[in-house]
Amino acid sequence: QVQLVESGGDSVQLGGSLRLSCVARGYPESMAWFRQAPGKEREGVAAMTTDGVRTAYTDFVSGRFTISHDANTLHLLMNSLKPEDTAMYYCAAAAEWLPLSDLLRPSSYDHWGQGTQVTVSS
Repeated sequence: QVQLVESGGDSVQLGGSLRLSCVARGYPESMAWFRQAPGKEREGVAAMTTDGVRTAYTDFVSGRFTISHDANTLHLLMNSLKPEDTAMYYCAAAAEWLPLSDLLRPSSYDHWGQGTQVTVSS
């Protein structure tokens, strides 16, 4: 059983930066960040296999966000934040080593954190 605890969410101004962290208890092979804004579906943001071999980003964060993993913690460094990045951000983990095509699919993950809120004001 994998347990996930996120931290790092905050309120920032347009153009600001935040670093989210997710501590995992257990040894997942794949981890990801998803986000969900009010009234919208949960969407993939960035994901990786914990060995660092595979990394995936959704188009709207490419070049602004960076996912990384060290020891038992997943990080998401978010730069150049925009109001449309406002959402609850969730960490997810899978016991399996996922193929690239599945890394950003919510259905690929069995374990989820409680979420951390990111709010960006203009």
